[in-house]
Amino acid sequence: MTEPLAPAIQLFLTGLDLIGTFVFGLSGAVAAAKRGLDVFGILVLSVVAATTGGIIRDVLIGAIPPATLVDWRYLAISLTAGILTFYRLTVIDRLQSPVQLFDAAGLAMFAVSGAQKALAYGLEPPMAALLGMLTGIGGGMARDIMLTEIPTVLRAELYAVAALAGAVVVVVGESFNLPSTATTLAGVVICLGLRLGSIYWGWHLPKVTPSKSAGRDRNSK
Repeated sequence: MTEPLAPAIQLFLTGLDLIGTFVFGLSGAVAAAKRGLDVFGILVLSVVAATTGGIIRDVLIGAIPPATLVDWRYLAISLTAGILTFYRLTVIDRLQSPVQLFDAAGLAMFAVSGAQKALAYGLEPPMAALLGMLTGIGGGMARDIMLTEIPTVLRAELYAVAALAGAVVVVVGESFNLPSTATTLAGVVICLGLRLGSIYWGWHLPKVTPSKSAGRDRNSK
């Protein structure tokens, strides 16, 4: 059975989680609003985007029941993000590409918090990094699937790779006993920088470009 976390560590991880919950909630709510969903649909997408990654993480590391299901603040923050979007969408929409910006921020926060919590629960560094990545991409994947879109993580953009990079920074910093605050901030900056670079400058992983001959072969069948 996992030992309880020290109060200071628990407070730090909870703070990261709550910030990530709010920004991912905004990303889900804005995406729903732009697809024309009603207020109920906006709130549902806000909660799903905000909580899925954290629930998956907690289940996998044995933090049962997940914090999202026992701490009222997670639901309250998720719903607040949805309500704020419903009534103030025009204000939020003034930001350039608001869904992508909020999604990038949520990805960074959840990736580092997921890695930190996995380490605190005794996971080995490689698995902690992978779990941090999974925590970061879970909410965005659930949001995209519910909106019948191909999840961003499956495209050639730097999404899962950005989350993994941020989580690796945290894990490496912990391995070298560096201050957790510094490594957390560095992880957020690395993840956010890679994701924003993908959004604004087109950074992406290599992908297969179908040849013209392959296209002709398919059309001839």
